[in-house]
Amino acid sequence: MLQAGLPVVLLAGRVAVAQVPAAGPATGVNAAFVKLFGSVGAFTARAETRVLDQTQNQLLRMPMEFSSLDGKVRLEIDLSQVQSKNFTPGTLATLKQAGMDRLVSIFRPDKKVTYLIYPGVQSYQDLAQSKGETEAAEKGLKLEKSALGKETLDGHPCVKNKVAVKSSKEPVLEAVVWNATDLKDFPIQIEMKENDNTMRMHFTNVRFVQPDLNQFEVPSAYGHMK
Repeated sequence: MLQAGLPVVLLAGRVAVAQVPAAGPATGVNAAFVKLFGSVGAFTARAETRVLDQTQNQLLRMPMEFSSLDGKVRLEIDLSQVQSKNFTPGTLATLKQAGMDRLVSIFRPDKKVTYLIYPGVQSYQDLAQSKGETEAAEKGLKLEKSALGKETLDGHPCVKNKVAVKSSKEPVLEAVVWNATDLKDFPIQIEMKENDNTMRMHFTNVRFVQPDLNQFEVPSAYGHMK
């Protein structure tokens, strides 16, 4: 099964938050992950990713701004807000000095690429979609879900679903998702397992608006980082 985790920070391959589940591109966003949002084609939200160990102790907390438009996904991460024992004040200070303490990730399935953008140095990287992800997307992805029960999160009535995203008959992503029935079945919480750890993404301030298309482009003045 292809690994399809949620957004993680690699910072040009120099800094990694070790506990976060590995994924296709460095940000962990791919076509299978986007499939979890169903028919919601455009939205903005505040998201928080947490990684918990098997005793539910927090290994990582990472807030971010999240927007999506027709399968494209943009994440904005301020690394000063990341909490992890592996992400020390010294590391953050080094990144700030280098102008790399803010990261924008843009997933562009139409171009089969993910851009990692560093506004502080007006530079970007492009990460090609893996062969496995391309093949899975070309075969067509199908979402299957089965209800586990009903719960209320942040005042929203939700159906808790076990979800599998499949290419042909092969699962490429498995998760537990809380779909808010008063928010067009938006998945306000997503949980995935990686070994003994649980990765949880929680959404708040969900707005069904169409983000500006330019937000999913690399600024023309930015240079390519090799």
